This record gives sequence, C-alpha cells and structure tokens, in this order.
Amino acid sequence: MPSLLIIDDNPAVATALEVLFSLHDISTLHAQTPEAGLAILQNESVDLVIQDMNFTEDTTSGDEGAALFAQIRARHPDLPVILLTAWTHLSSAVELVKAGAADYVAKPWDDRKLLATVNNLLELAEARSELDRRRNRERARQEQLAQKYDLRGVVFDDPASERVIALACQVARSDLPVLITGPNGSGKEKIAEIVQANSSVKNGAFVTLNCGALPSELIEAELFGADAGAYTGANKAREGKFEAADGGTLFLDEIGNLPLAGQMKLLRVLETGRFERLGSNRERHVTVRVISATNADLPALIRDGSFREDLYYRLNAIELALPPLSERPGDILPLAESFRPADKPIGDSARNALLRHPWPGNVRELRNVVQRAGLLASGDRIEAADLNLPKAAMVKQASVTEPDRAGIEAALARAGGVIAQAAADLGLSRQALYRRMERFGIKLP
Repeated sequence: MPSLLIIDDNPAVATALEVLFSLHDISTLHAQTPEAGLAILQNESVDLVIQDMNFTEDTTSGDEGAALFAQIRARHPDLPVILLTAWTHLSSAVELVKAGAADYVAKPWDDRKLLATVNNLLELAEARSELDRRRNRERARQEQLAQKYDLRGVVFDDPASERVIALACQVARSDLPVLITGPNGSGKEKIAEIVQANSSVKNGAFVTLNCGALPSELIEAELFGADAGAYTGANKAREGKFEAADGGTLFLDEIGNLPLAGQMKLLRVLETGRFERLGSNRERHVTVRVISATNADLPALIRDGSFREDLYYRLNAIELALPPLSERPGDILPLAESFRPADKPIGDSARNALLRHPWPGNVRELRNVVQRAGLLASGDRIEAADLNLPKAAMVKQASVTEPDRAGIEAALARAGGVIAQAAADLGLSRQALYRRMERFGIKLP
C-alpha cells in the first residue's frame, strides 16, 4: 500500500485528507510542524508528501512552506511534493513548482482532482523506482561482464550494446567465423577486438583489412600474398594478411566489397585453411580465426549476384548485429564523456542537444563532434552552440515540446485539470507546462 505524508498544522485538514485517502487504499501519516515532518521522512518510508505553505498563526507569506520544501528537496530529491495553498499564495506555489515541486492544489480542493493527481504521481514514482531497479540490474550485469572478460575499454551503457557485447564474449572461445553487421561508424571493429581478446588465439596477431579501401585487383594480393613478378610492380615476394594472421585473428572489414574472384578463394581458405600466393603454385596452410564485418545487406547482394551465397553462410556461422547509435541512446552521453577533453566538461544544453541529434554517422560522428567542440569551445564548458549540430534536429524537437495555447487548453480539458496528466499528454514536464501556462495566461479549468 502506498504511503503519503501530510504536513499541515490544521488538524481538520489532515483529518479530511486522511479519510479521503483511506477510502482509496492509501495510508497516511500526519505531522503538524515542518520539524515533525522532516523527522518522519528520516525514519519512515514515504512515497509522496502533501505540505501546507504556512504553519504559524496569522502568517500568510508562504515562506515557511518554501523553506520546508527546500529542506525536503535537499534531503529527498526524488520524493514528489504537492503544495497545499490558498489562492493568495498561488504565485509562490507556482515558483516552487518551477523549482521542482510535483504540483500544487488550491484550498478548498476538489477531491476528484486531488485523487487523480496523487494517483498519477504515485504511478510515476513506482515507474521511476522500477526504472532505477532495472538500471541497477543492468549496471550489475555490466560490471560482471567487465570482471569476467576483456572488454578492450569499450564504453557503453545501453542494454542493446550490452546484449551484443555479452554475445561477443560468449562466442569468442569458439573457432567459428563471426560476422558483425551494422552501419558505418557504429563500432564494429571494437566488437571484433572484444571477440579476439577473449578467444583461444588472443595472444596471436590481430590483423585487419578493409576490403573497401583497396582496388579490386589488389585485394587478392593483400589477402593471400604474391610472389615476385606476379603483377606489375611486384618486385619482391610479399606475404598476405592470412599469412600475417597465422595463429591469430584476421578481421575483414567491409566484406561486402570483396570481388567475386576473391570471394571464391576466401571460401576455400575458410573451408581448408589452404591457399596459394598470386603467381605461385605452392600451397600454403594457415590456422586463422576469421571475423568479418559489413554495413551492406548481404542477402540483397546475393540476390543481385554480387556476393556468393555459400560464402555468406560460411562467414555467418555467428552473427553479431550492432544497432546504430540512434537505437542505443544510453551510450550517447557516456561516449561523449569519453571523447571530450579532460578540462572541458559537457554542459546541460550540450547534453540535451547530444540526446536530440539522430547521429546518422553513429559513434564516428559523435567522436568528431565532441572533439571539435572541445577544441573550439571558448567557455569553461562545452555548450550546445559549440557542438554546431544541424538545426533541423532542434526544429523537430521544438515542434514536439512547444504546443500552442489551444493545444495546452485541450490537454488540460482532457485531463480534467490534472497537471501531471496533461503534461504527460503533451510530452512535457510539469514544470515546463506551468511555464507555458504562465506565458499564455492560462488558468486551470
């Protein structure tokens, strides 16, 4: 059963509220003074507080209520507080709501509206508690991962990233080929490093080849090596990536760009571990763990005839699908913190802007934006203007969070005047809704 604390010097008010809430399975505690209320909060578990604004006879300034709210806020920052106020103290209550109070209720109150407000806040508090419990469980899992495996310093805090990293650690001990899929700049190479670092060949070489960064005529020479004279400019024999990675791991990035001729030879190596250098008839044998990555739709390339189906299934023994950064919002701020200069903290305006941006360039774009901002920011902190992000994302956000007068009045009407419900309907915080009501001169219905 939820528990509610009433802090009011008027016993009649406390009794009326106790009766009202007892009829709706909400237990209540009562304190007549701010000191008594603070003592109860220190010793009892309370889900919500309803407090008066004045406690001394013939006092109407609301200063006592403001001081009590400040103390509750300092000691219990997440505890929702509803202010009980006479109309003459409405402006003081509004200021406290802007400072973080959950809501205000004017005397005499409407039982229906007060109950709706309390129930909404209790539901929000329970949802927040459940979210905190879930985050604690997630952090515990992340700490266990970091203790059990070598994560190569990867920065993450989103459950979607955790799932991919945990699977990468789980499959690392296998010798099967791994295919990492995901958009450019999302961190596929870091996942490959984690697989290698926790594999049975972790002490071997980790060799990388970007199949999209070389001309097609040189791919085979890069993969398998070439004898002297095998092609124009080959003045001496050279070993390929497979020979360099013998006893270790070969990471083939942008595997979708590998030419068909190279695909056929790669398939043979995966199946037998044998190959010949270009211009040589001598067969060589290697033992290599192959990890490949791509941002391409390989099944679509197979349908187009530009990628071998048998190679796809050979590479795709285990697939690790890394989502774009936009689908891992919990990673954005931790990554940004890891990219910023040590002497340039990220301000609140920049943090909000970072969370609003869609990050089409993923982690690579985020790194570049934050590092550039850290270099060019003229103040002590990195602020939104320093990020120089496109304004389109800001406009989109503004269209969501800036309802007009008619929209606010309609939301209030639908919610029966319950601020918490109307704010949720509009996608605003209660404080943001009060500020807009004040700007438009909107009164509660």
